[in-house]
Formats: sequence, structure tokens, C-alpha cells
Amino acid sequence: MAVKKTKTKTEIKIKETPLKEKVPSVQKLADKLLELMGTKAKAVATEDKKNEAIRVDIEADAETGLLIGRHGETLDALQVILGMMIYQESKEWARIIVNVGDWREKQEDQLKSLALQAAERARETGEPQTLFNLNAAQRRIVHLVLTEEKDIETESSGEGKERYLVIQHKK
Repeated sequence: MAVKKTKTKTEIKIKETPLKEKVPSVQKLADKLLELMGTKAKAVATEDKKNEAIRVDIEADAETGLLIGRHGETLDALQVILGMMIYQESKEWARIIVNVGDWREKQEDQLKSLALQAAERARETGEPQTLFNLNAAQRRIVHLVLTEEKDIETESSGEGKERYLVIQHKK
């Protein structure tokens, strides 16, 4: 007698809280974080549908440089800490984008310009162009900008802090 084995698929759907419902919690935690830092800055949390994230805009007059930090490192740290605080409270990850003034927009514009210049150099010389010292978010921006350039391809290489981006002309 033969026994027939059948596999059954069990689908588990995890219901995630919509972003707009997380905004009040993010607002509260951002205010608490800024207070603990001893700053007079104020945070405004909103849903960012375009980036599928919660955006926290910090309004700081005299403390802008302090909150941005060198090359945005303090801003990135605030983003990570706030994301971890949200997870601790809700047990759900939420993409958080923290910005002071229009620093992130200016940085994104500079990265777009850099990416397009490197793509043009790759076209003209035929040699791969390499961009170093970019974090994951910056590399992502460059990749996205250059997907519109059909004759250019991008690739991230390396490991950890040594990761870099290569831009080359398609042959």
C-alpha cells in the first residue's frame, strides 16, 4: 500500500498598522527625544506617502547645525534612534525620515547632480566611474536617479564601510 504525501501551504498574513495611524506615536516620541536632548527644537510628524515613510521635520533656529551634525551624521543617528523607539513601542518597524530645514532635499539634489556627472564621464571616457563614502540611502538615490539613463548601469560593490558604487556605460 502506497502512502501519498501532500504538502499544504499555510499562509500567515501579518496585519501591519497603517502609517497614518503611527504618526501620533511618532510625534510623541520625537518630542520626547528632542526634550531628552535638551534642545528647544520642535518636531512635526507627517505621513510621507511618496516614500512610504513617516517624515519628521524638525524646526530648529539656532540649533540647526547641532541637529544635522557633520555630513548629516547626527540626523541619521536621530533617525535610527527614533525608528528603534517606534519599534519598542509598537513591535512594528516603520520607515522614518528625519529632516532639519531642507537639508535632505539639498543633499539629494547634490547626489543627483554627482550621479549625472559621473554617468556623463562614463559615457565620454568609456571607463567605469566609482563613488566612495556613500551610505546605503545615498547609494539608493544614485541607483534610482540613474535607472532613467538607459545606457548606464550601476552596481554596489564591497563590504560594510568599504562599500562603493560603480557607474558604467552599457556596451
